[in-house]
Amino acid sequence: MIDLHTHSIFSDGELIPSELVRRAAVAGYRAIAIADHGDFSNFDLIIPRLLRGIAGLREHFGIEVLAGIELTHLPPPMIAAAVAEVRKLGAQVVVCHGETLSEPVAPGTNRAAILAGVDILAHPGLITPEEVHLAKERGVLLEISTRKGHSLANGYVAKLAMAIGAGLVIDTDSHSPDDLTPWAKAEKIALGAGLTPEQIVGMRRNSELLVKKVTGRVLTL
Repeated sequence: MIDLHTHSIFSDGELIPSELVRRAAVAGYRAIAIADHGDFSNFDLIIPRLLRGIAGLREHFGIEVLAGIELTHLPPPMIAAAVAEVRKLGAQVVVCHGETLSEPVAPGTNRAAILAGVDILAHPGLITPEEVHLAKERGVLLEISTRKGHSLANGYVAKLAMAIGAGLVIDTDSHSPDDLTPWAKAEKIALGAGLTPEQIVGMRRNSELLVKKVTGRVLTL
């Protein structure tokens, strides 16, 4: 499993980064990004501490570890400035909390995040075809989520992305140890969203390529 959207105690997760990474390694993960919820009040708190906290974990636990951030419930006009700031602070993976069906995310968030060049638009809900075309053009990956509530639109997102040719990833949005998902289960969730085995391989490859882009390393099986 390559999981590029998880949370630690730096936002609303239950585990400190080292325990989260250790548990992911034991669950068979190949890579994990810790992408805690952030806005302008805590970017400078979360990102430097994650970068410090994950240092050395790859060598000791045998799993690739990335420091990310999830821009969460920001007003759409503020998203571009937020992306610029978190990248300056060293965020390796920039996720934006998309217009999920399970929360009152501001309309326009999906589009603003894509235009701002986030890496992953998380659980984008009923994203429009125009926005999916834009995500394809901008290289923004759309997320299939294993998390309850956020997963309600998985089938819709998968169908639209495959029709248009936009890239997908599958992530867990883990907040607790029980949320960590072995690849075999994630694969079944992707099949349930209507993806074919070949499309699932392509989705996993998208995650691998993002990790390689950030780290310069190729993940091994």
